[in-house]
Formats: sequence, structure tokens, C-alpha cells
Amino acid sequence: MATLLHGKVVPRNAVFSGKVVQSAAKTATEPSRISIRMELVTWKQGSEPVQMYLTSWYYPTISDSGQPVQYGPEQPASRTWNGQGPHRDGSNSKVYRPFPGTDSDDRNGVPSTASQVPSHHRVPLKDIESERADDGGLVLVSRHGNIKLDKFTTYVFAAAGLVPSK
Repeated sequence: MATLLHGKVVPRNAVFSGKVVQSAAKTATEPSRISIRMELVTWKQGSEPVQMYLTSWYYPTISDSGQPVQYGPEQPASRTWNGQGPHRDGSNSKVYRPFPGTDSDDRNGVPSTASQVPSHHRVPLKDIESERADDGGLVLVSRHGNIKLDKFTTYVFAAAGLVPSK
């Protein structure tokens, strides 16, 4: 989503870039650790330096069912056809048009289908703690196993002023 940063509106499709500051696998005596810092946000009309760190929060992926798809009308077809299944042309003709109708303004003709989208509510990563790094940033720590990040998950980054979880 768009956000306000240093008095500038950063649009929804802005690109953040940064680096992995620390990454260590779990050993018999040491927990796994990861620290990722974003350093620049770029968008069509500008860019802005930032200092944001990966936090122990994320937005889980949920299924968005979209428009239900059916392959035939449940009731007699009418002028209020919703784009699902075969339909009559609105006249008294008994001829059905194939899905989707040729009178549709949408040239693509593809109905909404189920897709994976981020939830509207963030949740903490399981078995992950935050610690303050020597440089003032955040380090995620797991004593239970290696920390694995998924490219399809929406993670929360925040300024270094956050208080680490314990």
C-alpha cells in the first residue's frame, strides 16, 4: 500500500532494495540468525534512502476465492447475467452463447478465480525472537531451527527504532 515517508508519498508499487547484513544457520550451540536491511526505495517519480530492518512479523497468505465459477445458470438466464456459465442473449431466443458472451466489453473474458493474497492482519513468526544488533539494527533469532523466508510471503520491515521482542 502507499505510505508516507519523510513527507513524501511512496506509491504502492515502489521497489525496495537492500542487503542481507547477517545470516547464520543453527548449530548445536548457536541459534540461527538473519538480519536484512533495506537501504533505498525507488518509484517512478523519485527515490528515498531508508534504513529499515526485517521484523519478526509477517502477513500470512490466504485464499481469495474471487468470483464463484459455475458452468450453467442456476436460474433462467436474464438480462442480469453475471458472467458465469452459458447465457441467453437477453431476447426470447433459445440460443445460448458460449462462455463468456460476445457482447462483453472485456476482451480477455477470464473470470476471477481463486488466488493467494496477503491477509489484512499480521502475525508473529513462530519461534522467532528479535535482538538488537551492534549497529542498532534488528536480528531475527531462532533457537528451534533455521530461519527460512519465502518469496511469496509479505514480511514486515520497520525502522531501527523498534524495541526487540523477548
